Amino acid sequence: MQFDAIDTAEKHLRDILTLAIRHEQPQSALVVFDTRSDLAITLTAAYRRCLPTAVFIDFDAVTPEAVFAEFAKLAPSDLVVLIQSTNFRLEAFRIRVELFKRSFKVIEHPHLGRMQSEQADYYIESLAYDPVYFRSVGNALKARIDQAKYGEIDSGGERLVFASAFESAKLNVGDYREMNNVGGQFPIGEVFTEAQDLEAVNGRVRIFAFGDTTFSTNKPDIPITLVISKGRVTDAINSTPEFDLVLANIRADEGEVWLRELGFGLNRAFTPEKIVSDIGTYERMCGIHLSLGAKHGVYNKANIRRANARHHVDVFAVSESVSLQNEIVYLNGAWQVSPVQA
Repeated sequence: MQFDAIDTAEKHLRDILTLAIRHEQPQSALVVFDTRSDLAITLTAAYRRCLPTAVFIDFDAVTPEAVFAEFAKLAPSDLVVLIQSTNFRLEAFRIRVELFKRSFKVIEHPHLGRMQSEQADYYIESLAYDPVYFRSVGNALKARIDQAKYGEIDSGGERLVFASAFESAKLNVGDYREMNNVGGQFPIGEVFTEAQDLEAVNGRVRIFAFGDTTFSTNKPDIPITLVISKGRVTDAINSTPEFDLVLANIRADEGEVWLRELGFGLNRAFTPEKIVSDIGTYERMCGIHLSLGAKHGVYNKANIRRANARHHVDVFAVSESVSLQNEIVYLNGAWQVSPVQA
């Protein structure tokens, strides 16, 4: 166990607990952990320092009934932390959903076993919580997204044009003051939307990474150029066998490949060079990600039946610049928006 990594994690987790989750006495805390990965062990040690009065349970050393019994002892606004090398399974019990139903605060760290060595360092770095940066930039982006009538991604000579207004943007910036649920999956740092008119998205976009069929971040040697026509992927230039399989799976289940989510990642710990294998974690990367497939539960579209929408695959755009209604909001690897008060 690297004690400097624990020290760094402790600092970042204290900020999350204090500034984002706003956990304080006399609220109780329960930490459910495993010891199957070095990163899980490191985070557990850091949480022991941050939450000295919390109850800690090794998921692999007890029965599901014992875990349920500990949940039953908690009161609304108490905290549950889930430190998972994979993803805890408790029969049909969807842990985070059920915990939110009970009005608990939740911090979830899933799939930690996918991130080893330097990736574990990137993950710990990504837990740093700067509320001024996340909230001000996040709210500034939301304000621009919600007002913009169109937007464009320049991915190095290729342009993807969103000739449509956007759906009301959603924030994942660690500010839960106006939300029903407090917490979620960490690390955080994202603003996301999609075109109101999906068929108004046309052009080309180069992607440097994508989520493959194992839910791992796959970075091909050469960026793949997606050709988008009326909101659908019609070609993939310089594709790879792994990406061809992703597209084939979507087409087999859905008939065509929609482009839906437009994600503005804010987490500066992740870049095109600093990558982690877990796609759900890397989704926070500072830059643009898009989703392929008809599934996007946040927004309903009349021409997409939710029952038939099965795929949501994140892909990461080479982003030379990003503009919303002629204002450049992303350039040289950083967000260019003027902060608004959060």
